[in-house]
Amino acid sequence: MRPLRRDRLPRALAVTAGAAALVLSTLAGAAPSVGVPDDGSGSPAPVAAQRLAAMDDSGTDLGVGESASSANMKLLANIPKNGAFAEEGAYQTDLAFKGDYAFAGNYNGFTVYNIKKGNRPQQVAQVVCPGSQNDISVSGNLLVLSTDSSRSNASCENVSQPASVKESWEGVKVFDISKPTAPKYVASVETKCGSHTHTLAPSKDKKNLYAYVSSYSPNAAFPDCQPPHDLISIVKIPVKNPAAAAVVAEPVVFPDGGNGPGNYSSTTSGCHDITAYPAKDIAAGACMGDGVLFDIKDREKPKVIEQVRDTTNFAFWHSATFNNDGNKVVFTDELGGGGGATCNPTVGPEKGANAIYDITKAKKLAFKSYYKIPRTQANTENCVAHNGSLIPIKGKDIMVQAWYQGGISVFDFTDSANPKELAWFDRGPLSAERLVLGGSWSAYYYNGFIYSSDIQKGFDVFEVKDRRLAGAKGYKYQELNPQSQPEFTRGKGGKH
Repeated sequence: MRPLRRDRLPRALAVTAGAAALVLSTLAGAAPSVGVPDDGSGSPAPVAAQRLAAMDDSGTDLGVGESASSANMKLLANIPKNGAFAEEGAYQTDLAFKGDYAFAGNYNGFTVYNIKKGNRPQQVAQVVCPGSQNDISVSGNLLVLSTDSSRSNASCENVSQPASVKESWEGVKVFDISKPTAPKYVASVETKCGSHTHTLAPSKDKKNLYAYVSSYSPNAAFPDCQPPHDLISIVKIPVKNPAAAAVVAEPVVFPDGGNGPGNYSSTTSGCHDITAYPAKDIAAGACMGDGVLFDIKDREKPKVIEQVRDTTNFAFWHSATFNNDGNKVVFTDELGGGGGATCNPTVGPEKGANAIYDITKAKKLAFKSYYKIPRTQANTENCVAHNGSLIPIKGKDIMVQAWYQGGISVFDFTDSANPKELAWFDRGPLSAERLVLGGSWSAYYYNGFIYSSDIQKGFDVFEVKDRRLAGAKGYKYQELNPQSQPEFTRGKGGKH
């Protein structure tokens, strides 16, 4: 997997300063194209990068079908998309883990993999349940799936239907996974503007699961998605009676309307994603034009305790990851909505990046630095900061992260002002002629391996052999939802 020159791919001409400004303005203003709630047409929003002026990708090394990695990172296995998920538009999405199983969302449903032998995964189930995004979480014997496109009904036997039709449905579905190889559909809950993502926060007594549902982009023509939509939906799922799941609250997060039009950042009309840290009763909201810190001690009444904006470099607040101590948070900027070629000198190192914040004792967010992968990607590669998770290492803040067609990066932010990359993997573009939406949607560490959900390539397993990561081998997760962040103990190993 050594890097090879990309001589047969067309080089873009370097852009002028004026053209670069136009490109960035277009990217920042573009609606997120990967998972934007659609109108029920069944077609994803146009890929932003295909509307843009050419950018400088002259530093790109990899061609179609090629790959490269740091010396300490190796691809061990890949299971390609297949069956009902084989087509290009059946995007592979997020991951969650329970015991010896990994669950991967897909725009057409979800797949279950047996990962008892991490380097030799096996596909054991495919559940067809179309509904754009299909963000996925697991808790105990329950699996929760987000539907973020307007459907004809709440079942898995549905077709797309315009959101302008009052009877259309979108929201969250609940499955019983007590037998992981044979999931059973048990409930659905409709939520305003659907469910782009959701985050699980169990009650203190473990009797209920609370799903914080994030959605956005209201439209006056959509009866169930009316502006201003400055809220999140909270769905209560009784663990012993999941069929009784229901919306119990719709707290307004932005009573002042949030970030408004005219700034570089997106106009806020809801949240894109929330990461909860239940053990510390806090959550971080990535809410389009705003970053938010919540107190979630009362699971049904989250309180905003801090709100920040970055109207210079952050276009779309996308997701968040806490460090284990809960005194730092890494926010991601999905510049161009995940469909743009933003990893290049034209866009630069501070846009489409991570922003690392310290959380002060007064629960204020203090900006420390940006982090972005240093490798230039081709103009036919969508590349921007996306989903990742902590690697459980005593006394260190180390994270693995997906960058779409920018690949996967492992980086250390223990010194939050000076993050540094430790390992990486990258594939070349899917096409030399057009931007095919692809790359790693999510990359997470789980029990000794890094698992990646690649939008087009399917399910990947990686190993990193590096003494700086050796401490992670002592930790054994029983379950992992990275957006419901678990606390790992500071002792020698442990089960979580």
